[in-house]
Amino acid sequence: MVFGDSLSAGYGLSREAGWVSLLNRRLQTQSQAYLINNSVSGETAHGGRKRIEQALKTHRPDIVIVELGGNDGLRGASIESIRDNLEAIIEACRRHNATVLLTGMQLPPNYGIAYTQKFQDIYPELAKRHGLKLVPFLLDGFGDKREFFLADGIHPNAQAQGKIVENVWKVLRTMLTIEQTVASGRPLKLSNP
Repeated sequence: MVFGDSLSAGYGLSREAGWVSLLNRRLQTQSQAYLINNSVSGETAHGGRKRIEQALKTHRPDIVIVELGGNDGLRGASIESIRDNLEAIIEACRRHNATVLLTGMQLPPNYGIAYTQKFQDIYPELAKRHGLKLVPFLLDGFGDKREFFLADGIHPNAQAQGKIVENVWKVLRTMLTIEQTVASGRPLKLSNP
């Protein structure tokens, strides 16, 4: 299950063009796994914390790709509140026996060096503390290149979606091997349909 914000919901794109749909197609050709996209444009880590339990009960995923926090950072939320809300999401996933893949995010430099660095550090700190796999930066390789974004300068365009897939796939594929071994041959589900 992908649990994220507009970057995962495919803001400004057709549903089929978003990275989650592209990754789902790859999964289905290379394994018996599949994705459910439980992403909401505008979602914050705080909002995700409120809805994670229901999402876990509804979909019962084996793996949850958590892509949240960016909107909190853009709104200037406290570093502590962002960390606490992401940690609550991670802990909820663990209670439901779901493995978390955390995706890191970065903020534009106009938020100040101190805040942007503390924000960026949230993700590796949580990954280390909870023993999670981490995509260090979801937009790695193009986050500073204007031509990969819609006119708003925030949301990746269709050309960037394949790059996001590659960033996530590098880490996710290692988890699928582990999860499939643990599952003793039963098909892996990233979420029930």
